[in-house]
Amino acid sequence: MIFGFNTDVKHGDTIYHVQSEAREGEHLLQTQVFVRGRCVGKRARSYANSASEAQSGDAQKEHQLREQHRLVLDAIREGKLDSVLDRGEPEALATVKELEVLWLNADSVLSNRNLTMQLRVTEGGEAAPGARLTFRFARPGAAPFYTQAVADSVGSAEIMIEVEEAVLPDSSLLVQANYEGRTATRKFVLRKAD
Repeated sequence: MIFGFNTDVKHGDTIYHVQSEAREGEHLLQTQVFVRGRCVGKRARSYANSASEAQSGDAQKEHQLREQHRLVLDAIREGKLDSVLDRGEPEALATVKELEVLWLNADSVLSNRNLTMQLRVTEGGEAAPGARLTFRFARPGAAPFYTQAVADSVGSAEIMIEVEEAVLPDSSLLVQANYEGRTATRKFVLRKAD
């Protein structure tokens, strides 16, 4: 099983978050590009025709996904992102429901060393009740902190993280949502209030 790749890359004044993952249920290798938490485009390649062939093992899929990830990163660095993104959904990809993780209170502030995050998981724009969320909180000078939550009937979940405000600029939170065989991974960068 391939977890995926996540990279932040800057071009001009914009920081792009590039997320690539193998979507096993749909036999897709998908790369999504985010700016400030919003998906601005994606590139997807189906491996359904070769899914049963021996050559499409995990190592081969990982290599293909890594190459696709690198292609998108290079396009961003060269200012040619639009040239590698999918335009107009091909029929094979049109029925894929996108699993999304949204940070509802992204403007929240730290209170008494606690940061409360309210998240919502949707699939194709509809609530994903029962979605399992795994959180990995990384901060300097400490081992990563892991926790899990399950989305309620409207796809919402809430966690509270204890953190010192001084380490926020060097901290990040990786969230992986699992719902009916689909996964989505998002990286959130935390920062001190202005």
